[in-house]
Amino acid sequence: MSEQGESPKGESTVTVVLAGSVNLAIAILKAIAGVLTGSGALLSEAAHSVADTMTEILLLTALRRSSKPADLVHPFGYGKERYFWSLLAAVSIFASGAMFSFYEGFSTVFGEPEEQENPIVGYVVLAIAFVLESISWLQAMRQVRRESGEQERSIAQYLRLVDDPAPKSVFFEDSAALIGLVLAFLGLLLHQLTGSSLYDGLASILIGLLLAVVAWSLGLTNLRLLIGRQADPVVVRGIRELLRDAPEIEAVVDLQTMLLGTDLILVCARVDFDDSLHVADVERACVRLAGELRERYPDVSEVFIEPVPRTDPDLRAAVLARYGEAATRYGGQQ
Repeated sequence: MSEQGESPKGESTVTVVLAGSVNLAIAILKAIAGVLTGSGALLSEAAHSVADTMTEILLLTALRRSSKPADLVHPFGYGKERYFWSLLAAVSIFASGAMFSFYEGFSTVFGEPEEQENPIVGYVVLAIAFVLESISWLQAMRQVRRESGEQERSIAQYLRLVDDPAPKSVFFEDSAALIGLVLAFLGLLLHQLTGSSLYDGLASILIGLLLAVVAWSLGLTNLRLLIGRQADPVVVRGIRELLRDAPEIEAVVDLQTMLLGTDLILVCARVDFDDSLHVADVERACVRLAGELRERYPDVSEVFIEPVPRTDPDLRAAVLARYGEAATRYGGQQ
Protein backbone atom coordinates (compact mmCIF):
# COMPACT_ATOMS: atom_id res chain seq x y z
CA MET A 1 0.00 0.00 0.00
CA SER A 2 1.17 3.51 -0.65
CA GLU A 3 0.78 6.61 1.43
CA GLN A 4 -0.48 9.89 0.15
CA GLY A 5 2.20 12.29 -0.99
CA GLU A 6 4.53 9.53 -2.13
CA SER A 7 5.05 8.14 -5.60
CA PRO A 8 5.71 4.39 -5.47
CA LYS A 9 5.33 4.22 -9.23
CA GLY A 10 8.07 6.83 -9.61
CA GLU A 11 10.46 4.97 -7.34
CA SER A 12 9.65 1.69 -9.06
CA THR A 13 10.49 3.32 -12.38
CA VAL A 14 13.84 4.55 -11.05
CA THR A 15 14.60 1.10 -9.68
CA VAL A 16 13.75 -0.60 -12.98
CA VAL A 17 15.58 1.89 -15.21
CA LEU A 18 18.72 1.71 -13.07
CA ALA A 19 18.64 -2.09 -13.09
CA GLY A 20 18.09 -2.22 -16.86
CA SER A 21 20.95 0.18 -17.61
CA VAL A 22 23.31 -1.74 -15.35
CA ASN A 23 22.32 -5.11 -16.79
CA LEU A 24 22.82 -3.98 -20.39
CA ALA A 25 26.34 -2.72 -19.66
CA ILE A 26 27.21 -5.84 -17.72
CA ALA A 27 25.84 -8.16 -20.43
CA ILE A 28 28.20 -6.64 -22.99
CA LEU A 29 31.21 -6.92 -20.64
CA LYS A 30 30.41 -10.52 -19.72
CA ALA A 31 29.92 -11.57 -23.33
CA ILE A 32 33.28 -10.11 -24.33
CA ALA A 33 34.99 -11.72 -21.34
CA GLY A 34 33.29 -15.05 -22.05
CA VAL A 35 34.58 -15.10 -25.61
CA LEU A 36 38.11 -14.06 -24.58
CA THR A 37 38.40 -16.59 -21.74
CA GLY A 38 36.35 -19.41 -23.23
CA SER A 39 34.40 -19.63 -19.98
CA GLY A 40 30.94 -21.16 -20.18
CA ALA A 41 30.11 -19.69 -16.78
CA LEU A 42 30.85 -16.18 -18.03
CA LEU A 43 28.74 -16.75 -21.14
CA SER A 44 25.95 -18.03 -18.89
CA GLU A 45 26.25 -14.87 -16.83
CA ALA A 46 26.10 -12.83 -20.04
CA ALA A 47 22.84 -14.62 -20.92
CA HIS A 48 21.69 -13.94 -17.36
CA SER A 49 22.27 -10.21 -17.81
CA VAL A 50 20.57 -10.21 -21.23
CA ALA A 51 17.55 -11.91 -19.64
CA ASP A 52 17.54 -9.32 -16.85
CA THR A 53 17.71 -6.48 -19.41
CA MET A 54 14.71 -7.91 -21.25
CA THR A 55 12.97 -8.24 -17.90
CA GLU A 56 13.47 -4.55 -17.14
CA ILE A 57 12.04 -3.60 -20.54
CA LEU A 58 8.96 -5.70 -19.80
CA LEU A 59 8.66 -4.18 -16.32
CA LEU A 60 8.83 -0.67 -17.78
CA THR A 61 6.06 -1.67 -20.18
CA ALA A 62 4.09 -2.94 -17.20
CA LEU A 63 4.50 0.32 -15.30
CA ARG A 64 3.48 2.42 -18.30
CA ARG A 65 0.48 0.43 -19.51
CA SER A 66 -0.99 -0.32 -16.08
CA SER A 67 -1.35 3.41 -15.38
CA LYS A 68 -3.87 3.97 -18.20
CA PRO A 69 -7.17 5.37 -16.87
CA ALA A 70 -10.37 3.33 -16.84
CA ASP A 71 -12.57 3.45 -19.93
CA LEU A 72 -15.81 1.97 -21.24
CA VAL A 73 -14.18 -1.33 -22.22
CA HIS A 74 -12.18 -1.64 -19.00
CA PRO A 75 -14.27 0.10 -16.31
CA PHE A 76 -11.95 -1.04 -13.50
CA GLY A 77 -8.84 0.27 -15.26
CA TYR A 78 -5.72 -1.46 -16.54
CA GLY A 79 -3.99 -2.12 -13.23
CA LYS A 80 -3.77 -5.88 -13.74
CA GLU A 81 -1.84 -5.38 -16.97
CA ARG A 82 1.18 -4.76 -14.75
CA TYR A 83 0.94 -8.37 -13.60
CA PHE A 84 0.68 -9.71 -17.16
CA TRP A 85 3.88 -8.01 -18.35
CA SER A 86 5.63 -8.92 -15.11
CA LEU A 87 4.63 -12.55 -15.69
CA LEU A 88 6.21 -12.35 -19.15
CA ALA A 89 9.33 -10.97 -17.48
CA ALA A 90 9.53 -14.07 -15.28
CA VAL A 91 9.15 -16.28 -18.35
CA SER A 92 11.93 -14.29 -20.02
CA ILE A 93 14.29 -15.01 -17.12
CA PHE A 94 13.73 -18.74 -17.56
CA ALA A 95 13.69 -18.85 -21.36
CA SER A 96 16.61 -16.49 -22.02
CA GLY A 97 18.76 -17.01 -18.95
CA ALA A 98 18.18 -20.39 -17.35
CA MET A 99 17.89 -22.41 -20.56
CA PHE A 100 21.07 -20.92 -22.06
CA SER A 101 22.93 -21.51 -18.80
CA PHE A 102 21.84 -25.15 -18.76
CA TYR A 103 22.95 -25.51 -22.38
CA GLU A 104 26.37 -24.00 -21.69
CA GLY A 105 26.78 -26.03 -18.51
CA PHE A 106 25.90 -29.43 -19.93
CA SER A 107 27.88 -28.73 -23.11
CA THR A 108 30.95 -27.97 -21.02
CA VAL A 109 30.52 -30.89 -18.60
CA PHE A 110 29.83 -33.54 -21.23
CA GLY A 111 31.68 -32.01 -24.17
CA GLU A 112 35.35 -31.87 -25.05
CA PRO A 113 37.63 -30.29 -22.41
CA GLU A 114 38.27 -26.62 -23.12
CA GLU A 115 41.41 -24.64 -22.51
CA GLN A 116 41.10 -21.56 -20.37
CA GLU A 117 42.50 -18.33 -21.79
CA ASN A 118 43.06 -14.90 -20.22
CA PRO A 119 41.40 -15.65 -16.86
CA ILE A 120 42.50 -12.23 -15.58
CA VAL A 121 40.07 -10.62 -18.03
CA GLY A 122 37.27 -12.69 -16.51
CA TYR A 123 38.17 -11.70 -12.97
CA VAL A 124 38.26 -8.00 -13.86
CA VAL A 125 34.89 -8.14 -15.61
CA LEU A 126 33.33 -10.08 -12.72
CA ALA A 127 34.65 -7.51 -10.25
CA ILE A 128 33.25 -4.61 -12.31
CA ALA A 129 29.94 -6.43 -12.70
CA PHE A 130 29.75 -7.08 -8.96
CA VAL A 131 30.17 -3.38 -8.21
CA LEU A 132 27.55 -2.32 -10.77
CA GLU A 133 25.08 -5.00 -9.68
CA SER A 134 25.58 -3.92 -6.07
CA ILE A 135 24.52 -0.38 -6.98
CA SER A 136 21.31 -1.66 -8.56
CA TRP A 137 20.71 -4.10 -5.69
CA LEU A 138 21.11 -1.33 -3.10
CA GLN A 139 18.46 0.78 -4.88
CA ALA A 140 16.06 -2.17 -4.93
CA MET A 141 16.83 -2.94 -1.27
CA ARG A 142 16.29 0.69 -0.30
CA GLN A 143 12.80 0.63 -1.85
CA VAL A 144 11.94 -2.76 -0.34
CA ARG A 145 13.18 -1.72 3.12
CA ARG A 146 11.34 1.61 3.04
CA GLU A 147 8.04 0.13 1.91
CA SER A 148 8.25 -2.82 4.32
CA GLY A 149 8.96 -0.34 7.14
CA GLU A 150 5.91 1.74 6.18
CA GLN A 151 3.78 -1.40 6.43
CA GLU A 152 5.45 -2.45 9.70
CA ARG A 153 6.42 -5.80 8.23
CA SER A 154 9.58 -7.82 7.88
CA ILE A 155 11.17 -7.84 4.43
CA ALA A 156 10.08 -11.48 3.96
CA GLN A 157 6.45 -10.64 4.79
CA TYR A 158 6.54 -7.60 2.52
CA LEU A 159 7.87 -9.62 -0.43
CA ARG A 160 5.18 -12.24 0.12
CA LEU A 161 2.28 -9.75 0.20
CA VAL A 162 3.54 -6.97 -2.10
CA ASP A 163 1.10 -5.94 -4.87
CA ASP A 164 3.77 -4.21 -6.99
CA PRO A 165 5.88 -6.84 -8.79
CA ALA A 166 8.51 -4.33 -10.00
CA PRO A 167 10.59 -3.90 -6.81
CA LYS A 168 10.31 -7.61 -5.97
CA SER A 169 11.39 -8.60 -9.48
CA VAL A 170 14.40 -6.28 -9.46
CA PHE A 171 15.35 -7.30 -5.92
CA PHE A 172 15.21 -11.00 -6.77
CA GLU A 173 17.03 -10.50 -10.09
CA ASP A 174 19.84 -8.46 -8.57
CA SER A 175 20.20 -10.87 -5.64
CA ALA A 176 20.44 -13.76 -8.11
CA ALA A 177 22.91 -11.76 -10.18
CA LEU A 178 25.26 -11.25 -7.23
CA ILE A 179 25.08 -14.95 -6.34
CA GLY A 180 25.61 -15.85 -10.01
CA LEU A 181 28.74 -13.69 -10.16
CA VAL A 182 30.16 -15.53 -7.16
CA LEU A 183 29.40 -18.88 -8.84
CA ALA A 184 31.03 -17.71 -12.08
CA PHE A 185 34.10 -16.55 -10.15
CA LEU A 186 34.41 -19.92 -8.41
CA GLY A 187 34.01 -21.76 -11.72
CA LEU A 188 36.67 -19.59 -13.34
CA LEU A 189 39.03 -19.93 -10.38
CA LEU A 190 38.69 -23.72 -10.04
CA HIS A 191 39.16 -24.11 -13.79
CA GLN A 192 42.38 -22.13 -13.54
CA LEU A 193 43.66 -24.02 -10.48
CA THR A 194 42.80 -27.55 -11.68
CA GLY A 195 42.93 -27.16 -15.43
CA SER A 196 39.54 -28.89 -15.65
CA SER A 197 36.61 -27.17 -17.37
CA LEU A 198 34.24 -29.38 -15.34
CA TYR A 199 34.01 -26.72 -12.63
CA ASP A 200 33.18 -24.05 -15.20
CA GLY A 201 30.35 -26.21 -16.50
CA LEU A 202 29.03 -26.95 -13.02
CA ALA A 203 28.99 -23.21 -12.28
CA SER A 204 26.88 -22.67 -15.41
CA ILE A 205 24.41 -25.37 -14.34
CA LEU A 206 24.10 -23.84 -10.87
CA ILE A 207 23.49 -20.42 -12.44
CA GLY A 208 20.74 -21.99 -14.55
CA LEU A 209 19.14 -23.56 -11.46
CA LEU A 210 19.32 -20.22 -9.65
CA LEU A 211 17.57 -18.43 -12.51
CA ALA A 212 14.94 -21.16 -12.76
CA VAL A 213 14.10 -20.76 -9.05
CA VAL A 214 13.85 -16.97 -9.39
CA ALA A 215 11.68 -17.27 -12.51
CA TRP A 216 9.36 -19.75 -10.77
CA SER A 217 9.01 -17.56 -7.69
CA LEU A 218 8.25 -14.39 -9.66
CA GLY A 219 5.95 -16.24 -12.03
CA LEU A 220 3.93 -17.66 -9.14
CA THR A 221 3.63 -14.23 -7.52
CA ASN A 222 2.32 -12.63 -10.70
CA LEU A 223 0.00 -15.54 -11.43
CA ARG A 224 -1.71 -15.10 -8.06
CA LEU A 225 -2.04 -11.36 -8.60
CA LEU A 226 -3.30 -11.81 -12.15
CA ILE A 227 -6.12 -14.20 -11.26
CA GLY A 228 -7.32 -11.95 -8.42
CA ARG A 229 -5.65 -12.09 -5.02
CA GLN A 230 -7.40 -10.65 -1.98
CA ALA A 231 -6.19 -7.41 -0.41
CA ASP A 232 -3.73 -7.27 2.46
CA PRO A 233 -5.23 -9.24 5.40
CA VAL A 234 -4.62 -6.27 7.70
CA VAL A 235 -6.66 -4.04 5.38
CA VAL A 236 -9.38 -6.68 5.07
CA ARG A 237 -9.73 -6.88 8.85
CA GLY A 238 -9.86 -3.09 9.07
CA ILE A 239 -12.59 -2.89 6.42
CA ARG A 240 -14.61 -5.54 8.24
CA GLU A 241 -14.29 -3.71 11.56
CA LEU A 242 -15.31 -0.37 10.04
CA LEU A 243 -18.43 -1.90 8.50
CA ARG A 244 -19.25 -3.94 11.60
CA ASP A 245 -19.04 -0.85 13.84
CA ALA A 246 -21.38 1.21 11.67
CA PRO A 247 -24.60 1.95 13.62
CA GLU A 248 -26.80 1.08 10.63
CA ILE A 249 -25.30 -2.41 10.20
CA GLU A 250 -26.26 -5.37 12.34
CA ALA A 251 -23.91 -7.91 10.73
CA VAL A 252 -21.31 -8.22 7.97
CA VAL A 253 -22.51 -11.35 6.19
CA ASP A 254 -19.81 -11.58 3.51
CA LEU A 255 -16.76 -9.52 2.59
CA GLN A 256 -14.75 -9.95 -0.58
CA THR A 257 -11.76 -7.94 -1.76
CA MET A 258 -9.58 -8.16 -4.83
CA LEU A 259 -6.47 -6.36 -6.03
CA LEU A 260 -7.29 -4.57 -9.28
CA GLY A 261 -3.68 -3.50 -9.62
CA THR A 262 -0.93 -1.92 -7.57
CA ASP A 263 -2.57 0.22 -4.84
CA LEU A 264 -6.05 -0.51 -6.22
CA ILE A 265 -8.53 -2.51 -4.13
CA LEU A 266 -12.06 -3.63 -5.00
CA VAL A 267 -14.37 -4.10 -2.00
CA CYS A 268 -17.63 -6.06 -2.20
CA ALA A 269 -19.58 -6.31 1.06
CA ARG A 270 -22.87 -8.03 1.82
CA VAL A 271 -24.28 -6.61 5.02
CA ASP A 272 -27.47 -6.96 7.07
CA PHE A 273 -28.84 -3.46 7.74
CA ASP A 274 -31.08 -2.57 10.66
CA ASP A 275 -34.60 -3.49 9.53
CA SER A 276 -35.99 -0.26 10.96
CA LEU A 277 -34.08 1.82 8.40
CA HIS A 278 -35.85 3.33 5.41
CA VAL A 279 -34.54 2.96 1.86
CA ALA A 280 -33.15 6.50 1.89
CA ASP A 281 -31.32 5.76 5.17
CA VAL A 282 -29.69 2.70 3.61
CA GLU A 283 -28.65 4.69 0.55
CA ARG A 284 -27.08 7.43 2.66
CA ALA A 285 -25.31 4.84 4.82
CA CYS A 286 -23.82 3.14 1.75
CA VAL A 287 -22.48 6.43 0.41
CA ARG A 288 -21.06 7.43 3.79
CA LEU A 289 -19.40 4.06 4.41
CA ALA A 290 -17.83 4.04 0.94
CA GLY A 291 -16.35 7.47 1.65
CA GLU A 292 -15.05 6.39 5.06
CA LEU A 293 -13.41 3.31 3.55
CA ARG A 294 -11.65 5.38 0.90
CA GLU A 295 -10.56 7.94 3.48
CA ARG A 296 -9.08 5.33 5.83
CA TYR A 297 -7.62 3.18 3.03
CA PRO A 298 -6.64 5.33 0.01
CA ASP A 299 -5.95 2.17 -2.02
CA VAL A 300 -9.67 1.32 -2.00
CA SER A 301 -10.84 2.38 -5.46
CA GLU A 302 -14.20 0.65 -5.83
CA VAL A 303 -16.81 -0.14 -3.12
CA PHE A 304 -19.98 -2.17 -3.55
CA ILE A 305 -22.29 -2.66 -0.55
CA GLU A 306 -25.23 -5.03 -0.94
CA PRO A 307 -28.03 -5.24 1.65
CA VAL A 308 -28.85 -8.88 2.45
CA PRO A 309 -30.57 -10.76 5.30
CA ARG A 310 -28.05 -12.65 7.43
CA THR A 311 -30.53 -15.49 7.90
CA ASP A 312 -30.70 -16.35 4.21
CA PRO A 313 -29.73 -20.05 4.07
CA ASP A 314 -28.54 -20.02 0.46
CA LEU A 315 -26.19 -17.09 1.06
CA ARG A 316 -24.78 -18.64 4.23
CA ALA A 317 -24.23 -21.93 2.42
CA ALA A 318 -22.42 -20.12 -0.41
CA VAL A 319 -20.11 -18.29 2.03
CA LEU A 320 -19.30 -21.47 3.95
CA ALA A 321 -18.71 -23.39 0.72
CA ARG A 322 -16.27 -20.72 -0.47
CA TYR A 323 -14.31 -20.15 2.73
CA GLY A 324 -15.19 -22.97 5.13
CA GLU A 325 -15.25 -22.37 8.86
CA ALA A 326 -12.74 -19.50 8.42
CA ALA A 327 -15.71 -17.46 7.23
CA THR A 328 -17.01 -17.29 10.80
CA ARG A 329 -13.74 -15.73 11.93
CA TYR A 330 -12.73 -13.50 9.02
CA GLY A 331 -15.96 -12.88 7.20
CA GLY A 332 -14.97 -14.91 4.16
CA GLN A 333 -11.35 -13.74 4.04
CA GLN A 334 -8.53 -16.13 4.81
